[in-house]
Amino acid sequence: MSLVPDAAAFQQRLAGLPIMKCQAGENVMTAGSMDGKLLFLRSGAVEVLKGGVQIAKVSAPGAVFGDLAVFLAEPHTADVRTIVPSEFHVADGRSLLAKDSLTTLYVATLLARRLDVANRAMVDLKHRLQAGDSRREMSRTVEKVQELLSSSGASLVYAGYPHDPLA
Repeated sequence: MSLVPDAAAFQQRLAGLPIMKCQAGENVMTAGSMDGKLLFLRSGAVEVLKGGVQIAKVSAPGAVFGDLAVFLAEPHTADVRTIVPSEFHVADGRSLLAKDSLTTLYVATLLARRLDVANRAMVDLKHRLQAGDSRREMSRTVEKVQELLSSSGASLVYAGYPHDPLA
């Protein structure tokens, strides 16, 4: 049994937080900024951009943004922009995580999932390198990993790997 409820049940827990409504094309987070906010996707879809390059599309309700910046007390590392009209539950990250252990567990679980997928990808890529696989085959592996992470609300780069593992 999981330590935290599924995303749908968790969305109900967030019901007391303010809601931010955004139109398509709005930036909801900007790389380099430090606002201390956690955004939980309520509805809609966003793209995560790093250096102007899209590294993920996220539409899973309950996906969280700003978690790394809050936990590490550092600026955001990517831009998050809405693709369609979207709604977010908005919270002061430090305050919410300090007083709500269920939310902290939820965010930690999402981070752990991202890390697990990224670790598996790195092991797979190392095995492919040792086996002499082509760069093309390894690129396909990275694309598969990006798809997996996007479906869980993350991306390899956004999850804390700000470099091309093949470079």
